[in-house]
Amino acid sequence: MTAPLATNQRRSRSGSGWIVSAGIVAVLVLLPVFALVLQAVQGSDGLWSHLLATTLPVALADTFILLCGVGLLVAILGTASAWLVTAYDFPGRRILEWALILPLAVPTYIIAYAYLDILHPIGVVQGAIRWALGFSSPREFRLPDIRNMTGCIILLGFVLYPYVYIPTRALFLMQSSNLIEAARTLGVSQRQIFWRVALPLARPAIAVGVSLSLMEALNDIGASEFLGIRTLTVSIYTTWITRTDLPGASQIALSLLLIVVMLVTVERWARREQRYSISAQRSRVFEPTRITGRRSTAFFCMGLIPVLIGFVFPAIYLATEAWKRFQFAGLSPRLVTEAGNTIIFASAATLVTLLLGVLIAYVARLRPGAASNCFFRLATVGYAAPGTVIAIGVLVLLAGLDQLINRTAIAWFGISTGLLFMGSGAALIYAYTTRFLAIAAGGMEAGLTRIPLTFDHASRTLGQSASGTFRHVHLPLSKAALIAAALLVFVDCVKELPATLLLRPLNFETFATHLYGEAARGTYEEASIAALAIVIIGILPVILLSRVGTRAS
Repeated sequence: MTAPLATNQRRSRSGSGWIVSAGIVAVLVLLPVFALVLQAVQGSDGLWSHLLATTLPVALADTFILLCGVGLLVAILGTASAWLVTAYDFPGRRILEWALILPLAVPTYIIAYAYLDILHPIGVVQGAIRWALGFSSPREFRLPDIRNMTGCIILLGFVLYPYVYIPTRALFLMQSSNLIEAARTLGVSQRQIFWRVALPLARPAIAVGVSLSLMEALNDIGASEFLGIRTLTVSIYTTWITRTDLPGASQIALSLLLIVVMLVTVERWARREQRYSISAQRSRVFEPTRITGRRSTAFFCMGLIPVLIGFVFPAIYLATEAWKRFQFAGLSPRLVTEAGNTIIFASAATLVTLLLGVLIAYVARLRPGAASNCFFRLATVGYAAPGTVIAIGVLVLLAGLDQLINRTAIAWFGISTGLLFMGSGAALIYAYTTRFLAIAAGGMEAGLTRIPLTFDHASRTLGQSASGTFRHVHLPLSKAALIAAALLVFVDCVKELPATLLLRPLNFETFATHLYGEAARGTYEEASIAALAIVIIGILPVILLSRVGTRAS
């Protein structure tokens, strides 16, 4: 056998090993979904009829109303904010451009936790209003309770609107001045330019942003439960934790998964025929209209309202309460333990997620084709599924595997292995990895697309294998993309509440679960330090996004 032929065969085997590994990753991601479906189908015969008669009607109705309200509010807030800072130039616009992203740093359950205390009948806000109006007690005057559907929609909308703001503003910036000037020469006013030119072109970005917001609303468990809304996610948690009914929780989770599939299908159907392109020649960047005087102040105040409600007020409250708690009791050893748990598990999940994301992204580049593309898509479907759905699937899968291993060990060796996966936290890392693998794979894919294929060819010509080319060429050139992806995965793991609540080992607390427990008991001041820590960690990807947005501008 000649040397070149042997080399080609080694390269072929190396590439085959990569694609087989990618297939294994895709299977591992899909296993919890298969386990969920199997558990739901094998539930008792009368369980579906019982759920349809009791739990599902209320949960479906509340979920549908919540999604409609949040979708409408985030579309309005995100689109209006994006147009405001893109179409008009006024003092403070540069600040608003990045400040409007800040609510992404506040998880939905923290916004509910904060405002439940801020707007409490004996809280500082209502107390100040009663003082100003001359009332002395909540019996004489009190604001409407926010623990209802309207309050939940408003709070979630002011946290999730950046999902619409970011892609919509990016698309507005891409629009050519030629289109705007053509509309102006035809006598179209600035307001009509928005409705007749900018908004129709921005519909794809708005659709994507709204769909992401709705998936985050579906994933929420803390805010909905704190505010008294019985969504499907809350029903899954209470069915499993309160009634210890795993088949029932699985069947509700399957219903939630079907809603997610419907959302993704509707979003793609809405954009099926929408295309937008601009000639690279003779096009100029969209230039904003200069605003001065009182109008500029009014514009700045309008843009500032979402930032104040979605970030500033909760952040000030958390900082104040955290400082009071620190002065009163210092830093509790319990918080130090929770910080260690949070960092260790988030870091471990980030490392595993990054390794697997790099693997499937590199396979898509190394072996482009139907198989690698299919594995990439299957391995990244977990991000579309709510954390509760993934958690129930992992619970069914690994709890069954623990039982099988334990029975086998008793039968063969006479010893009990206990809960190897569920008790060690491996189930939690598995759920984090399945949920956020799309972030790592997408980040690595973005980094690889910037590396010319000629680099691959040159490396292989010099005798490097696929692994050698990755180590010596792709990895060094993709460091920035990998660091950004790792940061995003780490922060999402820290903020993830539903999966952590369902899969954490006994006597195990993170910042998120500690906050949930204290808020459920109504002792808000006890969790203020943990909540502030989560918000501070959540600011890191916001800073990254703001820097990317500034360079894009």
